[in-house]
Amino acid sequence: MSEFLLEHSTNTILARVPVSKYKLLKILTLLRAAMAKDIPDVFEGVVEVDETYVGGQWKNKKKQAKLKLGKAKRGRGTFKQPVFGILCRGGKVWAEIVEGVEAKDLQPIIEKQVKTGSTVCSDSWRGYTGIAAKGYVHRLVRHEKNEYVDSKGYHINGLEGFWGYLKRKLAAKGGIRKERLPMYLGEYVWRHNQRNLSFKERENRLMKLLTKQ
Repeated sequence: MSEFLLEHSTNTILARVPVSKYKLLKILTLLRAAMAKDIPDVFEGVVEVDETYVGGQWKNKKKQAKLKLGKAKRGRGTFKQPVFGILCRGGKVWAEIVEGVEAKDLQPIIEKQVKTGSTVCSDSWRGYTGIAAKGYVHRLVRHEKNEYVDSKGYHINGLEGFWGYLKRKLAAKGGIRKERLPMYLGEYVWRHNQRNLSFKERENRLMKLLTKQ
């Protein structure tokens, strides 16, 4: 577990721990599944909502060949997946892969994850139009007017920071399988949320999560 928390590669762990690759991959899957369940039941207060796209290189050669033959719009051998996130100001983040980013896709998630009466900060994307009618105080963040932007013009709202962190981590993986994206998303949400804990505290927390599996 400590090798995994230190973000060592699979090959590095195999070189240090006497375990088969098959068993190690099973263990890593269990750890990531446990991480994905360690999220707040509900967000309240002042929360940010935002959508983004993440993706990467296909590792499935057959699918890669099909994409090349079809000249896919979003790039040869790559995929782009919409992800929706919620962040409580000064608190934790939650993120989930979604099929679309329209109101019908995003608003039911907000209603489920965010307590009624909370202040919801979003950009002006049409997916959030009408959220005030759902029982929330809706605040539009207009980055072009320097809201939540520092003196150099960079976004400083929490979800922008998380999206940057997530994309850097996924890019460092190189090629990934599309079906494994939810697993990595759960892992990096957890790592981001627990970043202020000591290594030992994170290790203990993850161990407790495993016992609940």
